[in-house]
Amino acid sequence: MSRFLPADHTKGDETTVGGYEAVHARPAALDAPDGFPYSIARMADPLADDPRGAWGAYLMFLRWRRIGEEGVEGHVETAYLEFGPTRAAVLEALGAWPLARAQDALNALLR
Repeated sequence: MSRFLPADHTKGDETTVGGYEAVHARPAALDAPDGFPYSIARMADPLADDPRGAWGAYLMFLRWRRIGEEGVEGHVETAYLEFGPTRAAVLEALGAWPLARAQDALNALLR
């Protein structure tokens, strides 16, 4: 069930991946060249082969159904886009990405 939450523009810059999520209390959604809507999820993994214990962050785009019951029917993922010493640091760096840059990443994945 959907619910309406008014945007709180004091929480960030809604033109960025993380700022949109903070302002609207939900991930940003993008239209894609394949005609499906996608939500953005920021993900991070420890880099197993890095002796310093570095982390890598990437974007996962969740593809939503257009027909039938509402739900996710697939996803695509980028390679690692940001690297840093902690999970929080790489997720913050990815959250600062402009939504237009995330849109470019999604479009590239779907080519």
